[in-house]
Amino acid sequence: IEGISSAVVNKIELDGKDKLVIRCAGDEYVLVEYGEMEIEMRLRIRVNALKQSIIAEKNIPLIDATPGIRSLQVHIDSRKMSIFELADIIVKLDSQIGDLSKFRVKSRKIKLPLSWHDPQTILAMNRYKDNVRPNAPWCPDNIEFIRRINGMNSIEDVKDLIFNETYIVMGLGDVYLGAPVCIPLDPRHRLVTTKYNPARTWTPENAVGIGGAYLGIYGMEGPGGYQLFGRTIQTWNPKGATKSFREGKPWLLDFFDQIQFYPVSAEELLKIREDFLRGRYEVEIEETYFDYGEYEKFLESIKEETKIAKAHQVASFEAEKQMWKEKGLDKFEAHHNAETETAAVPEGATEVFSNMPGSVWKILKNEGDSVKKGEAIIIEESMKMETAQLAPCDGKIVGIYVKPSQEVFSGQILAAIK
Repeated sequence: IEGISSAVVNKIELDGKDKLVIRCAGDEYVLVEYGEMEIEMRLRIRVNALKQSIIAEKNIPLIDATPGIRSLQVHIDSRKMSIFELADIIVKLDSQIGDLSKFRVKSRKIKLPLSWHDPQTILAMNRYKDNVRPNAPWCPDNIEFIRRINGMNSIEDVKDLIFNETYIVMGLGDVYLGAPVCIPLDPRHRLVTTKYNPARTWTPENAVGIGGAYLGIYGMEGPGGYQLFGRTIQTWNPKGATKSFREGKPWLLDFFDQIQFYPVSAEELLKIREDFLRGRYEVEIEETYFDYGEYEKFLESIKEETKIAKAHQVASFEAEKQMWKEKGLDKFEAHHNAETETAAVPEGATEVFSNMPGSVWKILKNEGDSVKKGEAIIIEESMKMETAQLAPCDGKIVGIYVKPSQEVFSGQILAAIK
């Protein structure tokens, strides 16, 4: 934007606790941020209050207002208002928010079925272990990793905590299709983890896991990094409206919805998933409110217990990281394999080269097999994608120079055809 040297349009200290920062994002958007980079329900409530004030302000040529956990992105028609004028209005509206403890927001209590340690999530863990990073601290079982890094006594304790806790939806559309990010209402039960490094290339649709301090439900099949513990029903319905999926709203969940999970078997979940999108199964929904003032009182009543729980969790997390250092698990490094790059290809044979860096997931052909031009020989995983390495010509495989889970590099010789 002409005449502007910093993205920060305005920065204000608020009531000794938080700060308000307004950044421009091009000439049609501003990003409003509250406080520090931490999870605070107070900040999420303030974001919601500001959003409602902006929607109600008729002088703003608003196109869209998209909330995050502690931020709000505002999109306007820049032909009718500049982002500098918008920033001034936002500062004024924020000053009028008032006492947050008086805020009540619409909320729904929703019960979702969850298949604990679902076979599809186990498959995702095993694929990662076999093909990406076999010695990762979260392998072979993410739930054991969650238990260990949070200092819990048993996997059964992890299970009991998740099924007995209520999770509130803080954000929606985490990457895609109505996927929520949630925290437990009771901070004493806030499980934390690291994310996969490198990420998984595959996650089943509606897997449920924990990444950082958030619980998330994957809106669709795809890559991911959360530590998985189960699978639930769809959060997005492409088929049309049902009682659970309201007309014009193909997403299941709303901001501030309160989720409780109840256990079902893997077989039951498959049947429920088949029925849910077709309106033959509906979730249990109770309309209510989330009262931030009452929630503040609850947090104050458990303040000392929360400190004790947090201290135990931090100590367990540090002990886990120390164990990684001692065992050399704190870093992931891909090693260059010069031997396979300079494989001895038989005279007159045509090389099959890797067209990208990655790891070998599957070897589809063996030495002696016949292949046709364009036929897949090897499948690699790279950058959260699976890519087939294809035969450049017709012939017979005379050499396979890599193994499953091996790291490979762009231009490396994978196989030879004669």
